[in-house]
Amino acid sequence: MSGTEKSKAHVEQVKGKAEEAAGRAVGNERMAAKGRADQAKGDARQGKEDVKDAFRH
Repeated sequence: MSGTEKSKAHVEQVKGKAEEAAGRAVGNERMAAKGRADQAKGDARQGKEDVKDAFRH
């Protein structure tokens, strides 16, 4: 996995977790849902890079 893409995936996952936790803490379901969506986006990016790495080796 390229370092840049790996970093982007990790940032999206961490941002999503923080946003989801903040949304739950203040009772804002929309914010919590956006956080879960950001996490999923980061997971998808990481999965894509893992597949690319598997075909390189």
